[in-house]
Amino acid sequence: MPEWLEVSLRTLLAVVVLFIMTKALGKRQVSQLSLFEYITGITIGSLAAYISLDLDARWYMGIVSLGVWVAVSVGIEFLQIKSKKARDFIDGKGTVLIKQGMVLEDNLKKERLTTDELLEQLRKKNVFKFADVEFAMMEPSGDINVLVTKENQPLTAKHLGLAMQSENVPQGVIMDGVIMDEPLQAAGYDRSWLKGQLDRRKTTAEQVFLAQVDSNGQLDIDFYKDEMKPQQPPANADLYAAMQKCRTDLEMLSSLAATNKRDQQKYKQSADKLQAAIREVETLLRQ
Repeated sequence: MPEWLEVSLRTLLAVVVLFIMTKALGKRQVSQLSLFEYITGITIGSLAAYISLDLDARWYMGIVSLGVWVAVSVGIEFLQIKSKKARDFIDGKGTVLIKQGMVLEDNLKKERLTTDELLEQLRKKNVFKFADVEFAMMEPSGDINVLVTKENQPLTAKHLGLAMQSENVPQGVIMDGVIMDEPLQAAGYDRSWLKGQLDRRKTTAEQVFLAQVDSNGQLDIDFYKDEMKPQQPPANADLYAAMQKCRTDLEMLSSLAATNKRDQQKYKQSADKLQAAIREVETLLRQ
């Protein structure tokens, strides 16, 4: 057999074996590497290259070695799942770098991290003053996670004491010009509803690169041709969204009036009445 053909076949074999072994190692091996996993990744790559290029008659022993490395890696991962002590020994523990706005110099030296590198990592988290940091920790993976002080955190509905309506995940109902039936059903719609929405926008599924529908029934479309712009949805769809927003606003006002039971009850009753009205005309508005 010519050497070039033998190398080609071995390379294909190495690709197949490496793919199977990587699947066995799981997503963690790919997404985040501990020290041992980093060594394992380098070794497995070297063994795959040996299988592909070494013309020795005993090249197949590289596959045996590859299998042993993968078996050891999988065994260690199971050990880490079962034992906290094993995780701490193999992966190590997180190190606190900043606490209550004070940089812990000894921990920086322990992790061999300079002040410039620390500030760079803080800037990556959109933090430009170390004094704004309540807590910063270097994880075993090497990432630095930051918790800023409360006065520097973004204002949320929870801070205001507002109860917000839960939001469902938008469903991709068209991908690459193909209607996705399962996400469409998960969103509570069918093909006839989707076809009606596309007809109102004077388009077809084949012209759509990606389309999503949210929990309020709003259909967002991206076309293959970027110069194409979707037609505006019909007025009844806007009315339905406006009614839903009004109901949500009434529920928010009910939460704000928590100290006044009388006002709270009025807002709650109004929200319930509007919800009942929405149910009566929902079929017409969502057509």
